[in-house]
Order: sequence, then C-alpha cells, then structure tokens
Amino acid sequence: MQILDGKVVSQAIRDELKISVAQLVAEGRKIPHLAAVLVGNNGASETYVAAKVKACAEIGYKSTMVRLEEEITENKLLAVIEELNGDYEVDGILVQLPLPAHISDENVINAISPSKDVDGFHPVNIGRMVQGLPSFVPATPYGIMLLLEHYKVATKGMNAVVIGRSNIVGRPVSILLSNNSAPGNCTVTLCHSHTKNLESICLQADLIVAALGKPEFLVAEMVKEGAVVIDVGITRVNDTSKKSGFTLKGDVHFNSVAPKCSYITPVPGGVGPMTIAALMKNTFLACQQNS
Repeated sequence: MQILDGKVVSQAIRDELKISVAQLVAEGRKIPHLAAVLVGNNGASETYVAAKVKACAEIGYKSTMVRLEEEITENKLLAVIEELNGDYEVDGILVQLPLPAHISDENVINAISPSKDVDGFHPVNIGRMVQGLPSFVPATPYGIMLLLEHYKVATKGMNAVVIGRSNIVGRPVSILLSNNSAPGNCTVTLCHSHTKNLESICLQADLIVAALGKPEFLVAEMVKEGAVVIDVGITRVNDTSKKSGFTLKGDVHFNSVAPKCSYITPVPGGVGPMTIAALMKNTFLACQQNS
C-alpha cells in the first residue's frame, strides 16, 4: 500500500510555478494575480481562502482578498464580480463557496468571466472540458488527476467508481477519468444516493473516488484487494479529546480500507493540498492567456 501524498506533490507543483514566476519577473512580464472573494465569516471558508492566499504569496503571485459582509445583496456581489472581470490586473477570480442562503451560487458562478474562472465552475469551461477542449478544469478533479499522474498510477482500462455526483467534483472527475488520456481511459460508473447495490458495484472497482461528504462511508467490505482509493471528503467531526474540539474525517474509513489498497489518499494531506495546487496552475494559465 502506497500513500498518495498530496502535500509532497502539491509542494513540487508550487516549486515549479515559483521558478516560472521568477522567469516572468526576470523578463519584466506580468505575474499572475488571483482575487479571492469571501462572503461572511464561515470558519472553514476562512481557512480555505487563507490557504489559497498563502500559496499565492509562496509562489510569487499577487493576490487580492475581497471580504464582504454576510448580509450583502446578490446584486451587490454581482457588481463586485463585474468590477473584477473588467480589471486587467486580475487574472483569476474565485468566490469561496458555500454562499449565504439568500445568494444563488449558480448566478454568481455564471457572472465570473470564463477567462478568469480559475475554479473551473462556469458552464463554458465545463462544456469545453466535456468536449475535450482546452479549459479551466475544476480544481479538485484536476488535482486528483495531477496526483495520479505524479505517482504514475496506470489507470488505463480500470473500472472506476465515483461516489457522488456534484458539479464540483463527482461529475467532472468521472469525465476526466473516462477521457482518452493518461491518467484516464477508465470505464466509469457514477454512483449516488439512489444507486442500488452500491457495495457490489464498489467491489468491482479498480479505482474508487469517494466524494459524497459522509464521514467514513466507504468501509473495507466495499473495497477489493489492490484497489486505488481517492478520498475527497473532509468533514469536521466533534472530538473532545482534541484541543480544537473537532477532528477531520474523510469519506473513507482509512484504518480498515488502507491495508487492502495499492494506493490511497490520506485525510488530511491528500486531495486538499492538490486542490490548491491545481488552482495555482489554473491561475498561471489564466495569466498567460490574459497577457
């Protein structure tokens, strides 16, 4: 069993990007600039955005943090996005989800210019990805593919099962795994809450991506020997033994599943760091295209 270490791979990607940015600086060219929009005071969102801003600083990107109050109207938020769309200095825009209930995620995502949509959520980018055209790929699925590529996981011909059908992870990663590419060339089954005989389907899988947001859902009885398991979930679970008052759990029961795997991602330290690395790669690409 080998750990797919997202921290190590993410750092390698950051180091490569740092060299590329230094080259841009030496040539007097534009360096990437990411604008992150944070609405309200959600603790998890604060942590995620801070990690993204920190990554920008490490690599040498410019970053702008736009903090907006929880009560902001949707129209005012859309006006902020429109202003960022028109700012030549800004290459990439991300709006941290989830948004307050009175604001439509869909309307906000659609308002971001596809050329600055480094999260890869805009329908234009999703459509181009489906057609195999150049696009900004959603950061978490892209991070998963970069992780498989780094460890040279031979996915060609694998039966892959994706548990979860969100537009952010499940659906995009199912498409990427089925692409005629490396990694890719899998035969993919996309499962969800209405899937019958989920355990038997998972037992046929050479590769499982667990992305449903239920702590320790995937257990050893659902995984065959030698499978590759990618755990996308990260949920705060109350834990009085921890100073923080919580512990982080993935969608996979790691202790029972790991011994059966050829490769597995840990939580934390697996897919999470790769999501940020993929976002940084998308931002660099956006800068190249917008320059």
